[in-house]
Amino acid sequence: MVNVEKYHGTGNDFIIVDASERVPNRRAFAADLCDRETGLSHPNARKRGADGVLFLALETEYSPPRVVMTLVQPDGSVAAMCGNGARCAAAWVAARTGTDEVMIDTQSGTRRATIGEQGVTIEMGEPVFDPAGVPVATEDPLVEQEVEGLTVTAVNTGVPHAVAFVDDVTDIDMETVAPPVRDADVFPEGANVNVAALRGDGSPDDPDADPARTGFDQRTFERGVEAETDSCGTGAVAIVAAAERLGTVERGERVPVHPPGGRLVVELTDGDALLQGPVEKEYTGEVTVTGPETFEVVLDGTSQ
Repeated sequence: MVNVEKYHGTGNDFIIVDASERVPNRRAFAADLCDRETGLSHPNARKRGADGVLFLALETEYSPPRVVMTLVQPDGSVAAMCGNGARCAAAWVAARTGTDEVMIDTQSGTRRATIGEQGVTIEMGEPVFDPAGVPVATEDPLVEQEVEGLTVTAVNTGVPHAVAFVDDVTDIDMETVAPPVRDADVFPEGANVNVAALRGDGSPDDPDADPARTGFDQRTFERGVEAETDSCGTGAVAIVAAAERLGTVERGERVPVHPPGGRLVVELTDGDALLQGPVEKEYTGEVTVTGPETFEVVLDGTSQ
């Protein structure tokens, strides 16, 4: 039996498993339970399945406690970083330890998270535009250049992102527009694809618009999920970082970002980016591993 818990941060949802649990095939486990049509379900869940499985190894001997986070995505790949996933991991640790501060070890570095009245805030590191750091197959940073019909800026906020500013995010057919950009030759490791629009009456080209007040609408097609998600924390940071690069926002502003699943706040500081937003626990359950690639789900004592 494998104990599981389901958390989400502004709709970006994750199945959480203590890394000490025995899961012989993490790729198959994630693919099976995350499937949006046949995956894990519960009456308390916003959606069937998940955007990934977080395997968390808690180390309580440290102060503040540390947790090693491994995110296995629905396609079986491992993501180096996930902003909302890390915020969910921090809430999971806080529920076990009573702490309001957590150090999270990810493949993109160690990140500090704090839990407060306004949700979970995590340090995301400095956004990277350098071609080798994104990475992109160009000599210069890729800023406001056309890629597969979309004008994008490339930035790494733990994982590679392509950010395009548009007039209205609802006008974009993400299933058609995003995959060619995600797989474009200029992104040798692929990229998450974001479209963003300044909220309110302003637009990115309006000098009178107040981005700290209005913020941005966001939609993101995620690499590894291979679909649009309800929220993406690294994508929200990428949008604000790209906006600062283009002169739309200033460093030090607290900028709201509004993905379909809720509201995040991003602040660029000297040498770091902060991501803040709510986290909710949806349910707990058990999964019986019946074979290398087969599982039986029991939630609240009832088999699925």
